[in-house]
Formats: sequence, structure tokens, C-alpha cells
Amino acid sequence: MDIKKFEDKVKKTIKKYGLIDKDDRLLVASSGGKDSTTVLYLLKKFGYKAEAIFIDLLIGNYSKKNKENLIKFCKENKIKLHIISFRDKFGYSLCYIRDILKSKGIKLKSCTICGILKRYLLNMEARRLKATKLATGHNLDDELQTILMNFFKGKNEHNAKLGPKIGMIQDKKFIQRIKPLYFCTVKETEEYSRLMRFPVIYEKCPCSTDVFRRSIRNGLDEFDDKTKINAVNNFLKLLPGLKEYYGKKNKEKLNYCKICNEPSRNEICSACKIIRMIE
Repeated sequence: MDIKKFEDKVKKTIKKYGLIDKDDRLLVASSGGKDSTTVLYLLKKFGYKAEAIFIDLLIGNYSKKNKENLIKFCKENKIKLHIISFRDKFGYSLCYIRDILKSKGIKLKSCTICGILKRYLLNMEARRLKATKLATGHNLDDELQTILMNFFKGKNEHNAKLGPKIGMIQDKKFIQRIKPLYFCTVKETEEYSRLMRFPVIYEKCPCSTDVFRRSIRNGLDEFDDKTKINAVNNFLKLLPGLKEYYGKKNKEKLNYCKICNEPSRNEICSACKIIRMIE
């Protein structure tokens, strides 16, 4: 693998899509995995003001090992790390929240609960820490999987929010999320992280139960990287039209949750709905 070529690809993505301004205060959503650790390392190497945030889901040894690895990595690279616990914020671990809901007959997948509550915490904490951008480790394979999942589910409105910069609506309570690894495949990101000897584990989350995403991922494994890159590039040609259409359609629909006062499409945000259900 050409390390410089990989790093230059990330630099080019940042520049081409205006992901980062020189005065930005960056917060990297760090899971301790290969993708977010790569982003954290590169943003630091490129000279940006970057700190890390770890949302501790309390998934047994998996979360414990990831946290230990990230603490070690940040210490070695002189990066400030913020650790936020699900238990401190919601009273329970991710698995316990899922089990409580299941006992009440509410069958939400772990990935759904995790996604909603993590996004909620990341946005609030990024704002509290006065970050101007929130960087994630989403790679090209992640993006293509999400595009196809939304397409097959008839949720093109969700696709309108995708791209190297996430979202359609600007709001003072939304911290802009960016994806520096947008054009990096999962294979080359893993290869880079191994060559750099980052302290990460490569196994998947034990709570990852989204069978539909797994099916999409397995199907895409049949295609080579060039085909995947072409698919994402073609999607980006359609994205401005999607943003314009759904932006106009939903222009007046942004509200603030009546419980937590966070931005929401509905009277009560998805995070507060989950919190109320477990209470």
C-alpha cells in the first residue's frame, strides 16, 4: 500500500468539499476502531485542532478494550480525549436499554438504539465543548451501504442528508458532521491502520444485529473497489437534486423537542422517545 497516496486522498477530500476551515475546532467521534482512529491520527498529522470523544456504550470487554486502546493512542499522540458514559447520561448500558425495551414488547435493534442515542449525545457534547465540526470515521463502503439501504426502504429523503458533509439544514444547535474518509474503502483503511500499527481491535461490535445492513454489505463484497467508487461518484451527481427537492419540501418542518429542546423533525425527538420508553 502507498501510505502517501492514501493520506493525499484524505487531504484532497477535505479540500475539494471544504470540510475543514483553518479556524475550525474539530471533535472526532472515536470508537477506538480502525476508521475513527485513522481519522483522528490524520487530522492531527495534518495540523488541525482536533480532540477526541468516546461514547462508552458499556458493551462488556468490547467497550473496555476499545476505551483502553483509545486512551493509549491519545496519550501517545498528545490528543485530548473526552469520555462520555451511556450509564451516566441515560442510567443504563446500551444492552440493558435494549433488554428493557424488549421486555416491554418494543423490538428495536441494538444498532437503531445505539445510532439514535449516540448521535444525540455527540451533537450535544460537541456543542458543549464548543466544537465547530464533528468528524466521523465513515468510509466509502459505509456510505454505499447506507445509500442502498435507504433506497430499498424507500427513504430517499434520508439519502439527501448524506455526502462528505452531512445534513440539509443549518441550525445553531446542529454541529456540522464531516466524513474525511469518504472516498477511502474499508479495505484500504484497514490496511493503512495495520501498517501504522494503531492499537485497535478489528472484530465487529457484538451487538451489531442489523441483518439488513449485513445483507447489503455481503452483497457489495462481490464488487471490486472501482465499481463501489463509481457508484458513490454517481450518487454525488444526484445529491444536489435530492437536497434541493427535499430541502424545499421540508423547509418548515424543523422544530425543537418539547422535552430536551434539541432540534427535531417531530414534537418529541427520537432520543427522548427512547428515554421515555425505558422509564
